[in-house]
Amino acid sequence: MSQIDPTPRLPSEPFRVAVAQLAPAFIDRAAGVAQIVDAIDIAASEGAQMIVFPEALLPSYPFWLSDGHGARFDDARGKALFAHYSDQAVTIEDGHLDPIRHALRIAGMSAYVGIIERPRDRSGHSLYCSYVFIDAGGEVRSAHRKLQPTFEERLVWSPGDGAGLVTHRVGPFTVGGLNCWENWMPLSRAALYAQGEDLHIACWPGNRRNTEDLTPVLAKEGRSYVVSVCGVMRRSDVRDDMPFADYLREAVGEMPANGGSCVCAPDGSFLMEPWTAETGVRVVELDPAKVREERQNFDPAGHYSRPDVTRLVVDRTRQSIVDFARQ
Repeated sequence: MSQIDPTPRLPSEPFRVAVAQLAPAFIDRAAGVAQIVDAIDIAASEGAQMIVFPEALLPSYPFWLSDGHGARFDDARGKALFAHYSDQAVTIEDGHLDPIRHALRIAGMSAYVGIIERPRDRSGHSLYCSYVFIDAGGEVRSAHRKLQPTFEERLVWSPGDGAGLVTHRVGPFTVGGLNCWENWMPLSRAALYAQGEDLHIACWPGNRRNTEDLTPVLAKEGRSYVVSVCGVMRRSDVRDDMPFADYLREAVGEMPANGGSCVCAPDGSFLMEPWTAETGVRVVELDPAKVREERQNFDPAGHYSRPDVTRLVVDRTRQSIVDFARQ
């Protein structure tokens, strides 16, 4: 006797997301761009429609700050390292992302890319930890500058603004992304929920301890798919030709970032368990019907919200120190 599924599901077209857990081409923008293009090619060969990269992958997270006496004021070595880091950072308006944009356009794939941005609209010298969304046509649609750098990150990164707190329609999903500990910030998450986010990208420099507990919580809270994408960093990733290479190897340690990339479904279950200590590109299929199922009983910005009681105000102005009056 045949069995009938008691919970038949409506047909739903799957969406394929590639998760790129990579070690950085450490503070080398050109090599990092080439690495990202290679990952896009791999993802395209596996039929991915979007690819996501870790926080600050291009040109690298500043792993040396924690154990490298990064807080010494007016330190000659610290200033020289910052100058090198700044030189290898990304200025979008100078075309540094153009090879990545071209690769995505050829692949017909969108992406979130973690960069250290050196924007001309903030003097051209201060650095921002930015998460950049590039659509399948190769157009940069948003650059979210991390609102509040964490602890020692403030020694090299500047605080961002709300201009990048936006979502994008990608296939059947509305996607948004936040950097690292921003994912702990309830109001930042709420700003994305309010724009219809149902696929959340949480980017991290790495470490399973950051993702294995929080990722299921965010999925359950948002009733959304959540992709946590992490990097790997090893002492061996500091090249011999780096300025202060020996110092950096000592400051970085053996493995300051062990990965931990994972994916959770809207019910909080793992579609991809956290994986560590290795690099690669893995593809996961997301079913948009699962979002609709979980929103039946809880929708944080929809039927379960009470805007008559609590509301959030978000300033999405791109910050500047000057407003030029028209003559």
